Amino acid sequence: MEVFEVIAKRHSYRGPYLDRNIPREDLRLIVQAGIQAPSGTNAQTTEFVIVDDAELVAQIAALHPTNTAMRQAKAYIACLIDLRPEAVYEGYSFQVEDCAAAAENMLLAITALGYATVWVDGWLRIKSNGKKIGEMLGIPQNKLVRIILPLGVPAEHWAQREKKQFEQRAWYNRYQTG
Repeated sequence: MEVFEVIAKRHSYRGPYLDRNIPREDLRLIVQAGIQAPSGTNAQTTEFVIVDDAELVAQIAALHPTNTAMRQAKAYIACLIDLRPEAVYEGYSFQVEDCAAAAENMLLAITALGYATVWVDGWLRIKSNGKKIGEMLGIPQNKLVRIILPLGVPAEHWAQREKKQFEQRAWYNRYQTG
């Protein structure tokens, strides 16, 4: 797929998956896309854990009671940041931004390869879900699972939700109201 087609087709998929495993070669391609993302001062702080072991997949799936994609995923990609990040520029750390850039690259790669996912972030912050997953995956206590992507082959076709028109969200040279 051409890049603008992939962008237009990318969407948050919360539906069921087909009972098909994802080859490690594809998981590696997806994470490599995340690794290629930009990062503040090229610090490359985001780290990844690819989960494709059936037992671990089932343990993570059992944590989420309502999200079908989380419950039926065939693999997960956990994106990690440091809990106490080092400043890399003028006293600032960009780990959250770096992690988000990596996630977006992976979302596009997932779409291009014909898989589906949903960016899971907020759910990780409640009821210690991120910490529970971190413990399952042996993540050091100085790291945090900031984003997790449940992956699979979609069983349903979902279109990207309608976006506001360009003129409602973008302007040339000066912000405009009304």
